[in-house]
Amino acid sequence: MTDNTPRPVPAGRLNRLARMGGLGAGVTGRVALGGARALGQGKRPALRDLLLTPQNVTRVTEQLARMRGAAMKIGQLVSMDAGEVLPPELAQIMARLREDAHRMPPAQLKRVLSEEWPRGWLGAFERFDVHPIAAASIGQVHRARTRDSRDLAIKVQYPGVVESIDSDVANVGALLRLSGLLPRGFALAPYLEQARRQLHEEADYAREARQLARFAELLTDDAGFVVPRFDPDWSTGRILAMSFEAGTPIETAADAPQEVRDALATRLLALTLREIFDWHLIQSDPNFANYRWRPETGQIVLLDFGAARVVPKRLALQYRALLAAGLSGDEGGVARTLAEIGLLDDAVAGDHRAQILAIVEMVFAALRAPGPFDFAETDLPRRMQTAGEALARSGFAPPPVPMDVLYLQRKFGGMFLLAARLRARVDLHALFAAHL
Repeated sequence: MTDNTPRPVPAGRLNRLARMGGLGAGVTGRVALGGARALGQGKRPALRDLLLTPQNVTRVTEQLARMRGAAMKIGQLVSMDAGEVLPPELAQIMARLREDAHRMPPAQLKRVLSEEWPRGWLGAFERFDVHPIAAASIGQVHRARTRDSRDLAIKVQYPGVVESIDSDVANVGALLRLSGLLPRGFALAPYLEQARRQLHEEADYAREARQLARFAELLTDDAGFVVPRFDPDWSTGRILAMSFEAGTPIETAADAPQEVRDALATRLLALTLREIFDWHLIQSDPNFANYRWRPETGQIVLLDFGAARVVPKRLALQYRALLAAGLSGDEGGVARTLAEIGLLDDAVAGDHRAQILAIVEMVFAALRAPGPFDFAETDLPRRMQTAGEALARSGFAPPPVPMDVLYLQRKFGGMFLLAARLRARVDLHALFAAHL
């Protein structure tokens, strides 16, 4: 695993570029040394074998985790949305980047806060925990308590991340292309562009504050969910302050009684459908860390609205049509709607088209089965992975997917994984019926 002890975040474009260049040079040096050693032993090694040594994989993962920003965001997008067709080595690197991030050491954190807040700011706090309670691609979150008794969660942006987004994305893309890890024909450019756009959006803390307020408004009448309250007094362009909302990791509910697990998963899946079909606004990052649970009340705390996105109404209607066609066994309707959505275009070869439709039918066949859907017992993920690997071996390279579609697929996948982690049984028929 990546060592996520405190490490200063490289600030400034030249500093970050130098680190990326040093990473490339280090990997190249190891390749040259390994090649020379193999040739001296009378072997003719393949470049891929030289690139994918454990030392190089570790070096790439470690340095990209230190960079945060673009490296982590591309890791999230690529690994969650194309993981079935990526080489295991690249999937391993990207999965680690989803999970691990170094945190700023206290000295660097204090410099950032002192640049953003008035002189003497520390005197306004009864307590400020320098150890973050969460760390991600753009910033890290600290818990604090003001002297006027406000319990706050304070998101602090990493220094230099915003100014270096565009160059970081280009540099990480170049590194991935040179690595030899990407499947032949894999369209990396759309993921790079989307990572760039999403990083700029997530770095806009004023935008996130608006989304925070919007979701709080939408859930006003639903006591089962808790949304943090925005605190304007301690928020700036690089700091987002909000009420700290206590809760335990949602995964801990996996040890709760069956009826509790079922209720949690049902409410989360119902919320996802409301976001798409009623509100046309989704929190598109289904990371488990964005959901907390209050065992004493059963409430679910929703966190991190930097990735909130509008769902085009046309796309919501298309997904409703896809759901209706799939649940009714209308294979022709499924194929037509997939084409309209952009998941199945004319460029896909006939045999690949048949394989894709078979995977989709695999999903709908499981959803059509009578009774509650048992996320603990289903072997659907394993069968889909096997089919996806077969599709990749047959030479299929994923075409560029419309980004709005990509985010919906990511949301669905994340919710499935969470329900599976909870080992929940959910009456999906009733949830779908409410929107069909």
